[in-house]
Amino acid sequence: MGNSNAVAFKKEGGGAMKNSSSEELDSYYPVRPECLADVPKTRFKARVGKTLSERRWNAAFSKEGYLDIAGVLRRIQRGGIHPSIKGAAWEFLLGCFDPESTFQERNQLRQQRREQYAAWKSECQKIVPVIGSGKIITSAIVSDDGQPIVSDDGQPIVSDDGQPIVSDDGKLIEYATNTSKSQDNNDATPVDNGDFDKKMIQWKLSLHQIGLDVVRTDRTLIFYENEANQAKLWDILAVYAWMDKDIGYVQGMSDICSPMVILLENEADAYWCFERAMRRLRENFKCTTSSMGVQSQLSTLAQIVKTVDPKLHQHLEELDGGEYLFAFRMLMVLFRREFSFVDSLYLWEVMWAMEYNPNIYSSYDDKRQPNLSELLYDDKPNDKHKLKEYGKFERNNLKTGAAEQNNSALAVFLVASVLETKHRRLMKEAKGLDDVVQILGEISGNLDAKKALDEALKVHKKYLKQAKKS
Repeated sequence: MGNSNAVAFKKEGGGAMKNSSSEELDSYYPVRPECLADVPKTRFKARVGKTLSERRWNAAFSKEGYLDIAGVLRRIQRGGIHPSIKGAAWEFLLGCFDPESTFQERNQLRQQRREQYAAWKSECQKIVPVIGSGKIITSAIVSDDGQPIVSDDGQPIVSDDGQPIVSDDGKLIEYATNTSKSQDNNDATPVDNGDFDKKMIQWKLSLHQIGLDVVRTDRTLIFYENEANQAKLWDILAVYAWMDKDIGYVQGMSDICSPMVILLENEADAYWCFERAMRRLRENFKCTTSSMGVQSQLSTLAQIVKTVDPKLHQHLEELDGGEYLFAFRMLMVLFRREFSFVDSLYLWEVMWAMEYNPNIYSSYDDKRQPNLSELLYDDKPNDKHKLKEYGKFERNNLKTGAAEQNNSALAVFLVASVLETKHRRLMKEAKGLDDVVQILGEISGNLDAKKALDEALKVHKKYLKQAKKS
């Protein structure tokens, strides 16, 4: 199933799980000594009989390779995933692979995807040869009108130290101004025209912003002291921005992609895991001159709080916080700032397990690309056995009929539960939005991910009950 970068960076020990303490789990993702005082304390602990271990994971596959996804989901929802097999399990949770496929089928698909990623990366490299060079860009390489930016000596500024990049033969690398049509039939690059040229320029303009974000992302981890690992993260984000021209690159994507780079050793595998994660989060990052993509989730959050805690909602409205912009970051980067690295990974995988829909792989693989919700609920379960292949949160939505009406992300209910938990302080101490931000900011490092998720499910249940009455 592939080795994990996390295992390679573990200080000592193997994949077997005993009574793993939070300190032992932290050793899979070691922190730079000088940063230890600045990172949130890890609260999650792997527990025998609850956490999905390497032994349980391997036992969940049949001889041919079919995965008992129902059993895996139960285990993850009870205690998360042990770091030794986290990357492999995430690929299934995010819909990279079908649990009903064989080892051979997945190996073939993985190889095809690696070749596709290599082709896309090669296409990007022809335009900006720094991609794939093991270096990153942190200075703008083109002006707003697409003209190359040069240094005082007339050479292109391309590397993070302001020096020109040279090829193996010592010649300066030149930048292409346009490119040929993409090799992929589904995501083909448009033919050269005015709109394409604008998107080409926008992509080039984004590359240095990606670089600036990469050097700031998870900078407390020893993993990113290695420039090659930073370059891997930059390459993936650059290729993704090239392929998804409607979204491009938006700040916050590096926080979503970074764990994939750490957990999956092969760059192409990490790319596809990130690409699948972005399918869930993509709308959050879609911004126009008049609106933010995450605005729809903020509107849903407002509706949830208004329903489950009307007094708090009224108070926030009086503070001019009715649009809930103070929750923007939580939703954009899925609580990466509120939890330690280990705890945030635990939070994500449990949320993904709870939201799991067995149709996710086929819906992503559908070439017609119709409405996603239509595909997810096109084949509703008719028996209890099939229902077990859905995550707990998704199962509740199916039972109540809320799935197709408003399939709100669990993360929105998580934010609502945090607000409800802080009800008393917010009502008593918040005299303005700055106070709201300060009170919520104090939860960083103090939240227990498991308890927070339990509270989110309670808020979800309460919301569905109240909404049904109204």
